[in-house]
This record gives sequence, structure tokens and C-alpha cells, in this order.
Amino acid sequence: MPPTSETLRAALEPHVANGDAPGLVALAARGERAEVVALGMADAGSGRPMERDAIFRIASMTKAVTAVATLMLAEDGKLALDEPAHRLLPELADRRVLRRPDAPLDDTVAAKRPITVDDLLTFRCGLGLLFGSPERFPILGAVAERRLMGFGPPDPTVDYGPDEFMRRLGELPLMAQPGEAWLYSAGSNILGVLIERAAGAPLGEVFRARIFEPLGMRDTGFWTDAADRLPVAYGSFDGRRVFDDPADSAYAAPPRFPAGDAGLVSTADDFLAFSRFLLSGGLAGGRRLLSEAAVQAMTRDHLTEAQRAGGELVLGAGHGWGYGVAVANRRSPEGVPAGAFGWNGGLGTGWIADPATATTALLLTQVAFTSPDPPAVHKSFWRAVFG
Repeated sequence: MPPTSETLRAALEPHVANGDAPGLVALAARGERAEVVALGMADAGSGRPMERDAIFRIASMTKAVTAVATLMLAEDGKLALDEPAHRLLPELADRRVLRRPDAPLDDTVAAKRPITVDDLLTFRCGLGLLFGSPERFPILGAVAERRLMGFGPPDPTVDYGPDEFMRRLGELPLMAQPGEAWLYSAGSNILGVLIERAAGAPLGEVFRARIFEPLGMRDTGFWTDAADRLPVAYGSFDGRRVFDDPADSAYAAPPRFPAGDAGLVSTADDFLAFSRFLLSGGLAGGRRLLSEAAVQAMTRDHLTEAQRAGGELVLGAGHGWGYGVAVANRRSPEGVPAGAFGWNGGLGTGWIADPATATTALLLTQVAFTSPDPPAVHKSFWRAVFG
């Protein structure tokens, strides 16, 4: 049995009362049973209440959807996980690699091998987040000049499309040799372009036809025409308290660059359908959308001990990385069990699925994280569901 709605309310109402989150939607499901609570306000200014069907900017929870689409195309024979990505992404051919991450852009060596599709899925493609300043890491200045997505917060307003993204990315050396280091996020945006080229269709259309429609995810996409259901998004990006308002939301129109790392909006019920699909081993309503072997590959840890240690600031202690999801290698202090998988969205959302008990835990808020360590409201929720 999932925790009761009363248990969820008792855990979460204090966080709404003290201002940790103006409002939230929490969902805990085990098997076919689900408990959902909507608390507080979608708009702290007007007092508009939070509703169960609120549409949230799920940010990095998008990565799991991108991974599923990649695996579907692999099973169709449109691509192979062990093939060089440059067959479909020639911009990644013949890469140069910085001699050290903090080296000048012209201090490079040849890549020891091509980037593979698997490298993109596991974030070992040699491109991603470095924590520091452009003064310390000159390549960060080049990333910022090109406004490249996948190296910082999501931005649906970028003024270029997928091909231009790859052109700009192709101007840069890699930060690490392919396969050697775990670097967060950029791999999913590269995968988004790979999916478009392999499928011969826009990324949003691939997601809709292959995943959202079969799973009944009616309110999930790269934009929404129901912006009145978006909560006001709060955080400190660009020094502003409100960084996205439904009245003029950046998520109310199709983006030029659909970000495979962090671009989607969704609801609690929609993402529950996605979680149940993975927990079922790739089934939806008795129909197989993805093989059980692919789901197992997606939800197991692919990292070495050294790669886990290097990524711990983002992954958190005790976690590895599968394809688009973190994987718990040991039980957490909040009770999340070993073998559970999922990921958080830095704009305030989180998802955990436990295959051992067929449990889904979804907490959707509209307050951006201030660090990779999730805020207290998320940890209280996990304790209520798993602890």
C-alpha cells in the first residue's frame, strides 16, 4: 500500500506553511493504487490554488524520456548503441580533446576513439558541466559565448535550432576523452538531435508518437497551450524571484531548440504513466513499447567507481548513472532503497521509482533548487513514502 494522503499531508504541509514551496503536487503509487495531494498555491501573488492537474516544468526529468526514445530507435534498427555517433552527427567526427579540463582551447590532443551512442546515454561523451569560472576553465567561456544548452539551466528562448546547436558544439574540443569521465547533462541534448536525424522527424513529434500518446500523457511536451495551468515558477536565476510567469511563459510556445536534457513540461498523472511503463518492464496497457532488456539496461548503473566519485556532487552519495536516470546503489538516509531509479528536475521536481515494490514517488514544486542537494521538502516526502 502507498502511504495515505493524510501521511503525505502531515509530511508536506509544514514545508508549505514555512514557505519552502508556495505549493506542490505529491503522488505516491504502489502497483495500481495511488495517493495524490495538491497543497498550497500555484501563484503566491494571486493566491491561485495548486491543482492536481497543474503542469510543471520538469527540467532534467526530461532525460529519462530522451533515453527511452533512443532505446526505441535502437530496437527499430535506426541506430546502434555501440556505433560512432558521428554516423548521424558528423559534427562529432575527428574530435580534439583538451589536454586538461582547464587547458587553453588550443592545447589539445586527438581523441583516442570516437564518441558512441552509449557514451551519450551514460554522459561519458567528454562534454558537460564543469564547476568553476571561465577564468579557471577557458572552455566555459566558449560555451557561454555560444549559448549552448546542456551546460546550465534550461532556456526555451534560445534563438537557434538543432542543426545550429550541433554546429556550435562542433567548434569546441572535448573536455575529456570519450568514455573516461562522467560529465552531466550535455549528452541528452546531443541525443535529442541524434533522435531527430535517426527518426527523420522533430524530437517533439517522436516523443508524442512513440511515448506520450501510447502512454496517455496528454499534457506532456516541450510547450503547453494550457499556460493557465502552469504554476508561477520561482527561483534565483538571473537574480529574479519569479523566473517564469504563466502570463508570458517561455513554455507557452514551441521552442526552436527542443532540449532533450531539460525541456519538457508534464503533470503528476502523466509522469506516473511513464514511471509505471518502466516499472512494468516496457509495457503499456499490455502492449510492449520497449523490451525488458532495454529497460534493465537503462535502469542499472554503468559507471566505474572513479566515475561515480567524480560525479558525486551532482549524483549524490551512493548513486550511479544508467541511461537518463540515477540508480541508487545503497539505501539512502531517507529510506530510498538500493535499486531504485529516477531523477530530479532543478526547477523543483523529483521522481523515484522502486522496481522491488513497484513504487513511484513524484513531488512537483515550482521552486528551483539552489544546489544539487535536493531541498528539505523532497527529503521529507521520500521519508513519508519509503522510510
